[in-house]
Amino acid sequence: MPITPEHIGRSYPPTAPYRVSRAKIAEFAAALGGREGGDDNPAYAGDDAIAPPTFAIVIGAQAWDCLFDDPELDLALMRTMHADQSFTFHRPMRDGDDVVAQLTIEKVRNRGNTDMVTVGVEMRTVQGEVVCHATSQLIHTRPQEDQA
Repeated sequence: MPITPEHIGRSYPPTAPYRVSRAKIAEFAAALGGREGGDDNPAYAGDDAIAPPTFAIVIGAQAWDCLFDDPELDLALMRTMHADQSFTFHRPMRDGDDVVAQLTIEKVRNRGNTDMVTVGVEMRTVQGEVVCHATSQLIHTRPQEDQA
């Protein structure tokens, strides 16, 4: 059975805690900027380093595993395009944060053999403080024989 609007509201268990560290923040910042050699914003370095905003995708993407592992939805990563991404931050992620992510299906539209799926991933510290909400739009194609 392919994903349908009836799946809207389905939530999955939170991911295992992800420990944010100065080293991981530095590695991520170094990977930004492509050929320019990274993002040298001083906010991303030192004892009080904060994570770049897009660092949240490292944690949020772990929550996607539940979506693609759900046999009822029949989603395949190889037939999926990540179309859009947005973040709403309540505070920056910092060294020492242990963050869990929980995915919820927010919107589903089916057109022919194409599924447009919007998912929300809420990221919280293990103490329950909301840090970020990420919204992603995914475009998924089904094999022709699975058209709804």
